[in-house]
Amino acid sequence: MLYPQLSATRKIYNLNGVWSFKQGAYQPTKDSLLSTDTEAELMVVPTSFNDVLVDKDKRLFIGDNWYERLVDLPQLQENEELVLRFGSVTHQAKVYLDGELVAEHKGGFTPFEVVVAPQFLAKDQLKVTVCANNELNYTTLPVGNYIEKKNPDGSIKKVVKENFDFFNYAGIHRPVKFYTRPKAHIEDVVVTYELSEDLTTADVKVTVLSNASGLEQRLTILDETGQIVAQGTGNDVLTVQGVRLWEPLNAYLYTCRVELFDGEQLIDRYDEAFGMRKIEVKAAQFLINNKPFYFKGFGKHEDTHINGRGLNEAANLMDLNLLKEIGANSFRTSHYPYSEEMMRLADRMGIVVIDEVPAVGLFQNFSAALDLLGDKDEPENTWKVMKTKEAHEQAICELVNRDKNHACVVMWVVANEPSSHEEGAREYFEPLIQLYRDLDPQNRPVTLVNIMNALPGKDLVADLIDVICLNRYYGWYRDHAELADAKNNLRKELEEWHRLYPDKPVMFTEYGADTLPGYHSMWDIPYTEEYQCDYYQANHEVFDELPYFVGEQVWNFADFETNVMLIRVKGNHKGLFSRTREPKQVVRFFKERWTTIPNFGYKSGKN
Repeated sequence: MLYPQLSATRKIYNLNGVWSFKQGAYQPTKDSLLSTDTEAELMVVPTSFNDVLVDKDKRLFIGDNWYERLVDLPQLQENEELVLRFGSVTHQAKVYLDGELVAEHKGGFTPFEVVVAPQFLAKDQLKVTVCANNELNYTTLPVGNYIEKKNPDGSIKKVVKENFDFFNYAGIHRPVKFYTRPKAHIEDVVVTYELSEDLTTADVKVTVLSNASGLEQRLTILDETGQIVAQGTGNDVLTVQGVRLWEPLNAYLYTCRVELFDGEQLIDRYDEAFGMRKIEVKAAQFLINNKPFYFKGFGKHEDTHINGRGLNEAANLMDLNLLKEIGANSFRTSHYPYSEEMMRLADRMGIVVIDEVPAVGLFQNFSAALDLLGDKDEPENTWKVMKTKEAHEQAICELVNRDKNHACVVMWVVANEPSSHEEGAREYFEPLIQLYRDLDPQNRPVTLVNIMNALPGKDLVADLIDVICLNRYYGWYRDHAELADAKNNLRKELEEWHRLYPDKPVMFTEYGADTLPGYHSMWDIPYTEEYQCDYYQANHEVFDELPYFVGEQVWNFADFETNVMLIRVKGNHKGLFSRTREPKQVVRFFKERWTTIPNFGYKSGKN
């Protein structure tokens, strides 16, 4: 699906702003107006409704959340069509035009769109109504523990106890737009390329999906100055000489211009930015452009004050500027696909991205550990309880379709911290890992982010993936405040992973310690800023010993909101920055470390 673009043949109309909003029962009809409902109020799009509504019950509401607004329709040419596009609606969406259901989408983190049918274009205004349902259960991604409680008056209250450690923000989270395109138009663009052995020449293949036959496809590749470096038509292979590679923190983007012509008349045009780089996993190293790359960065969240998970482009840019300032080069889209705007920003700024579907909570015992299952002491086998296969397949298909051309994306994640050590895990994940490989035109590596329970020898999936990605908390959840023991146990585990899989690189995709700004101690006292520094120093001493260890991504970039539980004090405080992006003491420690570690060849001299 193409990102909306203003061009000679396409126009964009922004539908963001203030909408009418109501929770609970509402039946849109041709003549109904949500704004006249006595229970309706105002809501901003895009944002999470949870932190804008200050009433507690509304903030925690589970069920149907209704959005509605009247939109003035643009005048269309005879050869144009109007498309209504949503960047994301969390978690299930129904879209109505003038009270008629026209589209449904499951999954809260990828875009969807619908062509506005001619019968809706006969008047000047159109009523757009959206139902954003935020229920989660054992068939959805993320996974939620869904229950129904009976209120004293006999009514039913829906409850989702998250099977994951972040707040279940919901609503219309990303931009809503009308855009116009020709009825005969470009539907998708797939850019692949083969680099020469010395990486100086590229043969570029552009696959254009179009709904029109008989039109000439003209292809042009432009460099960053707008100069033409290659041209062709149809199925031509375009050769680019003197390639400028896309590299970490040194981005270079070409533009692939696709045009449809009827004779000499331009019918449609679309410009797709892309970067060229080589990705390879070999001999326990992660290679970018034939050089061993070292990941320095973070797990993140789309989480900001007031906006919640709603798109905040200023925060996105600030986050990446902070990331670069302290010497980081990468992040993982934990635990769901981030906005298209963030991915485009990472492309332009040279930030390496590990791209993840919202497959979090696939561990029945995880919920028991956090006391979310009530009296159910003995959890059942995860793979007999979870019925997420259909949602998982859809999430992978939609993510690859959306992000396939992004230079920043160097690896796909099939799941975060699933129960990969339980019987049935291999049968569940093997076809999903293969699905990534079948779909991705660039053949990127695939990984699974491993939970602490799935130790080497117990994990049933590790041989299927390309990189061993570990979430480990030695010195925090294990060996708490015992850093000497933590170092020894961490070293033993990493050495065992390498013994079992000597050709696979190993990296950390999470490690961290909760830290409250302003808490200090002379001793190793958890939650203090000093302990956070000591914790990371202990981990790094082990990392630096091992040549096959290829990256450290801290959990987390910034403090973030979570569900309420005993071990969370108004959220998760493992961030190097506070939720408002103020640095903790440890930021200086990381800046000193990461600015001295090169992006490439850091461990090339180690035995």
